Amino acid sequence: MSLLARLEKQKDRVELKQQSRTSGTKPADPLVILKGKIHEQLVSEIDSKLLKNADQEDQNQELKEKVGQVVQQVIDEEQLTLSRIESQVLLNQIIDEVTGFGPINSLIQDPEVSEVMVNGPKQVFVERQGRLELTEITFRDNEHVMHIIDKIVAPLGRRIDESSPMVDARLPDGSRVNAIIPPLALNGPTITIRKFAADPLTIDDLIAFGTLTAEMAEFIEACVKARLNIVVSGGTGSGKTTLLNVLSSFIPADERIITIEDAAELQLRQTHVVSLESRPPNIEGRGAVTIRDLVRNSLRMRPDRIVIGEVRGGEALDMLQAMNTGHDGSMTTGHANSPRDMLARLETMVLMAGVDLPVRAIREQIASAIDLIIQQARLKDGSRKVIQITEVQGIEGEVITLQDIFVFERGELRATGIRPKCAEKIAHFGIKLPVDLFI
Repeated sequence: MSLLARLEKQKDRVELKQQSRTSGTKPADPLVILKGKIHEQLVSEIDSKLLKNADQEDQNQELKEKVGQVVQQVIDEEQLTLSRIESQVLLNQIIDEVTGFGPINSLIQDPEVSEVMVNGPKQVFVERQGRLELTEITFRDNEHVMHIIDKIVAPLGRRIDESSPMVDARLPDGSRVNAIIPPLALNGPTITIRKFAADPLTIDDLIAFGTLTAEMAEFIEACVKARLNIVVSGGTGSGKTTLLNVLSSFIPADERIITIEDAAELQLRQTHVVSLESRPPNIEGRGAVTIRDLVRNSLRMRPDRIVIGEVRGGEALDMLQAMNTGHDGSMTTGHANSPRDMLARLETMVLMAGVDLPVRAIREQIASAIDLIIQQARLKDGSRKVIQITEVQGIEGEVITLQDIFVFERGELRATGIRPKCAEKIAHFGIKLPVDLFI
């Protein structure tokens, strides 16, 4: 029997429901009433310093012990008869509310869950192994969901309200969070959390998952070490950021890396990394710092490598100019369905910068700046694969010439048999690629 069912059988709750029926109002949820009393007791008894320092291990443990005492005290006062398991379930729910992210805290901590989607208070989906599942988890109401959103965004100095009903944020572990609230979200406050593994994936993990082959991995590693400019393209949820993390791990430790993101989520292991994060406007509509502002500023920070989480606007022009003026080895991601589409999107984004350039000049900039495009995709079975590794070879007339080096065909990752032009540059850096790597 569930905890809620047990509580409903308690004598005082039955009396409360009878009173509700007499008054013609909807019966109150006994579990909500009990939690309300526990919360009131917690507010009066718990030191605010414990709540502020809940992220510290010793303080967190002390807070959990105090919450446990209060829960047991309220249960005794209410004269409820709960088993040890039911008491522990109730205690965990209260601890999740106080120190974590409420009902979805267990999903965030579940290593098998890669994405959490809250579609209003009564519907929570998760992604496991690339497939969506509806969970039994619910929130009390819209206000309960809003409370969790505020708990996520407040520590980052961001806000969400009717005047600013959308926000991008991140959890302490780097997981990406997007929230959108009514009136824009008709189902109620909506949260989308894309989780990152506690231990970032390595190139060996991607090979084991079948995302790419050992030959492709060897070629990509050589390209990063040889300071080629790389764009990772793909659809939403295809694994672009994960691959960018892996690519960044190949950067030598003696280089200065500047990362630029909307919400900091890259997990670089090198020691000399400077992470920059954009900032939305304040309540007066001022103070915004865009990705483009950060790209411009990064050029004054003596970077060896510039890693941009994603290009989606006018910052593409500044990125291309940086790649063409000595900042080799830069990397970024972008949304596109193929390498050719990625080039077309870059053209469009350059035009978004507001600079009146002829199309040929833009294409010459792109052809000169970008060396390699790695195309990611999420397949129907939920798996993620690198389906194309394409070299940008130059421009002929009005067309940028591309050449596939590795492709995914008939369910198999294979080399096309063509040796890339960049092999000479790779050899110049003293990196020897096997002769049969591209066969």
